[in-house]
Amino acid sequence: MKKRMLLGASASLALSSIVRAQAGWPTRPVTIVVPFAPGSSSDIIGRAMAQQMQVSTGRPFAVENRPGATGEIGARQVIRSAPDGYTLMHAPISTWAINVALRPNLGYDPVTQLTRITQTVRTPNVLVVNPQQVPATDLAGLVGWLKRNGATASYPSSGVGSSDHLTAEMFKIATGTEMAHIPYSGGGPAMTSVVAGNTQVSFQNLGSVLPLIQDGRLRAIMTTAAERNPVLPNVPTAAEAGLRDFVVYSWQGFGGPPGMPAPLLAQVHEAAIGALRAPAVASRLTELGFDIVANTPEEFATFQQAEIARWKRVVEAGNIKPE
Repeated sequence: MKKRMLLGASASLALSSIVRAQAGWPTRPVTIVVPFAPGSSSDIIGRAMAQQMQVSTGRPFAVENRPGATGEIGARQVIRSAPDGYTLMHAPISTWAINVALRPNLGYDPVTQLTRITQTVRTPNVLVVNPQQVPATDLAGLVGWLKRNGATASYPSSGVGSSDHLTAEMFKIATGTEMAHIPYSGGGPAMTSVVAGNTQVSFQNLGSVLPLIQDGRLRAIMTTAAERNPVLPNVPTAAEAGLRDFVVYSWQGFGGPPGMPAPLLAQVHEAAIGALRAPAVASRLTELGFDIVANTPEEFATFQQAEIARWKRVVEAGNIKPE
């Protein structure tokens, strides 16, 4: 009984220290863990937010890259951290949702072991083809070409379980077509393979393919957005092209360790939203092809659950296995 009382007292003291600290958050440097390499979209967005949050709070914010295991290494570091607002995380769809669907032995649970703060951004994928190898200019033409040439056609991805990989698998299921999957170590090498003609078709984030479309090295067939994008006004959405119920976004989320007290969560959320909506940050993210979401923790949690369920269906239907 005495031992239980001591443990309870220790927990109460720890919680009290966090509650006292949150009143003036932040009073010391904050670390934003990015579970992917420098230069990744998660890193670029995380650094933009960190810089703006440092300006707005007057306290240092630093990004720490902890790549590996499609985000698991960084996520586990955050999970082990104190829920005091000084260790946070910015990570993509794979860390927040796809890993759950793809890896049955995943070493963390992003639903129960991470605090959802806000979904930061989203961007549609664009279906592109190599114009020298694929004559199709619209969806019907591409589907016809794949049904004739699917046995020898292939598509690249930035890795097994990535958004571009699973979007392509959704496309195959929806259209009854076939293509071989060629995984690469990132979006850059994947795009290089399509431009070079080593692969023929790909789904990639808008920002990464826009320059290649504009200079004619890739041809855009459709986007996976709900509405046409202003930077590609002549490219139809999937629904407009004839593929219903095919709205897909690659997205990013901001979170922290489990058990963050509600008042602290509100403070961190306010700082994150303020950073995303700051004119310099918003302008930069828009230029890169991102839509700013900046929703509430509750909205982020509901969206995350829907995404996990969606990608589980795709993984099961395509019999997709982790590397």
